[in-house]
Amino acid sequence: MKAQTPQMIMAVVTWAGLFAVFYFLLIRPQKKKDKKLKEMRGSLSVGDKVTTIGGIIANVAKIEEDFVVLELGPNRTKVPFEKWAIGTVESEKESVE
Repeated sequence: MKAQTPQMIMAVVTWAGLFAVFYFLLIRPQKKKDKKLKEMRGSLSVGDKVTTIGGIIANVAKIEEDFVVLELGPNRTKVPFEKWAIGTVESEKESVE
């Protein structure tokens, strides 16, 4: 029985080390990315130029709790999108400079 104790400890240490590697290489960076995207989508304002995850470039016309209304094309067609569909934001202030 005493010969198995070091093997059990090594097995536990190995699994803990493997979990730590996965956490720091995969889980933690993804959580940071998700947090950054959530903050970006939460700070949208009317007039911001955005790109959706589908590649549509438009201006924000109206903001609701769970969705935004975007103005598309030269006719300024207004189309509602879920907030999670916003991929990137180029704010109005940045495009003026």
